[in-house]
Amino acid sequence: MREAILAASFRLFAAQGYSDSSIPAIAREAGISTANVYVYFRSKLDILYTLYEPWLKERLDRLDRSLKRVGSPQERLERLLVILWRDLPRENNGFAKNIMQALSTTRGGDDYSPHLRELFQERVALWLADCLAVTRAESNVIAGIVLMAFDGFAMNVQLDHGMAFNANAARLFSRMLGPASPATGDDGEGPRARSHD
Repeated sequence: MREAILAASFRLFAAQGYSDSSIPAIAREAGISTANVYVYFRSKLDILYTLYEPWLKERLDRLDRSLKRVGSPQERLERLLVILWRDLPRENNGFAKNIMQALSTTRGGDDYSPHLRELFQERVALWLADCLAVTRAESNVIAGIVLMAFDGFAMNVQLDHGMAFNANAARLFSRMLGPASPATGDDGEGPRARSHD
């Protein structure tokens, strides 16, 4: 029954979004009573988190494999941005937008957990540190900004006149971030921060 609820929820969230998918609609789609949904899940947000975490991890693992096949740090950064800001927001009919819809409608006491954002940001920060001449702390700050932009692209994906991201924009933005190819210091401890004089 739990798997039926998750499958039904995924179909509804992908087709019509979190906001337009109610617990009674999920129950109908799963062929069970509304009360049975609450036996397995505390809330609609709990269902979404249960679906979203493995969905996201699978895509991040796939992205990691894709980035490892690119030799140039500049090209890796561009691919990272295209996948995060164009491809991932489009997958499964814009499934990523569901998290933004959910979080924009939750109250402070709802079941919000920063776990997914932290997991996502940590992976992106590692990739950025590998592509840019920045410290680990700086890559974490940039990753936070990259994820805020991801949220915007995820919300825009189904708008008739939403902003689209492409390879040219990735090239421009990667140049704005600064030189790729992290410079390793004499101490062998990895990238050195650029001078901000």
